[in-house]
Amino acid sequence: MCDRMITAIHRVSQLLSIPMLKGIHPLLTPDLLHALASMGHGDAVTIVDANFPAASFGPRVIELPGASSSFALAAVLTVFPIDKFESPAVITMQRVGEPDTVPEAVDDFVKVFAAAGLGEFPFSSLERHAFYERARSSCVLVRTGDLRPYANILLVKGVINAL
Repeated sequence: MCDRMITAIHRVSQLLSIPMLKGIHPLLTPDLLHALASMGHGDAVTIVDANFPAASFGPRVIELPGASSSFALAAVLTVFPIDKFESPAVITMQRVGEPDTVPEAVDDFVKVFAAAGLGEFPFSSLERHAFYERARSSCVLVRTGDLRPYANILLVKGVINAL
């Protein structure tokens, strides 16, 4: 994801934001906000691409068909604390047959994390079927309209410090 795309995320947030709540990213639908808020520390949310077999997985599926996985990730990171104690807390899917090749979408995820001030979090990756198994234990799957292959990322929720 180039700097122009990061700027576009912020611009879209501002243009589409005719909020009923202040400071809430426009991709964070009421269902998605409820799901994220209902999760406890150690629970996982998985943001998946349009080709991911989400309906057959069991966890609740929230659809964001007009968004890429990168845009959905940027929105989720505005409200979602990443676990600092469980490792790995950020997991992506490996390219089939090429586990050392980083998919384009994963490059974008790293840039989204950096733009959110979370560049210190290490990413891990799993083979496709291992990723599927890990995603089954998620509290919620967020299926996007992203057509890029391997545009899937699992996030483990951390804690919010006391005020």
